[in-house]
Amino acid sequence: MAAYDKSDLTRRMDGAIEALRHDLAGLRTGRASTGLVDTIQVEVYGAMMPMNQVATVSVPEPRLISVQVWDKGNIGNVEKAIRNAGLGINPVADGQLIRLPIPDLTEERRKELAKLVGQYAEKAKVAVRNVRRDGMDDLKKDEKDHEFGEDERKRLEAEVQKLTDEKVGEIDTLASNKEKEILGQ
Repeated sequence: MAAYDKSDLTRRMDGAIEALRHDLAGLRTGRASTGLVDTIQVEVYGAMMPMNQVATVSVPEPRLISVQVWDKGNIGNVEKAIRNAGLGINPVADGQLIRLPIPDLTEERRKELAKLVGQYAEKAKVAVRNVRRDGMDDLKKDEKDHEFGEDERKRLEAEVQKLTDEKVGEIDTLASNKEKEILGQ
């Protein structure tokens, strides 16, 4: 039974890219987006839950996020979670509705966010490279177990490298687009 499985490698690399997309969605660009608060964990009923499981999050205006908390008793916890998330947003409670006005980004904050994009992209590239390493190891193991010869292993290694290069290119494109969006270019 061969250890090498190209579809598994592709799936795992795509998972790293999906994680990057998720991370990038949480970065503020000066426009309101529900992705900004979806990942915030709120302590409710003694457990940590994502914001979208305790409230309805919507964007009624380009620079405003509204959070409709389902249970009145959780409003304080939701407010606290938003304040502690480090988004630089000050929640304004109004009954069971919490408004999050999105302030303009300062030039300094934009540069910090652009750096963060680079860090997220590097983390995704490392994940993709780790998957490539696993694939290469599987190929060597298969050759050793006489699943195929050296020529076939070399051909498949080139295939794995090509896949890796494609995925790293995709990561670079995502990061570059997000940086441009943040820096307002």
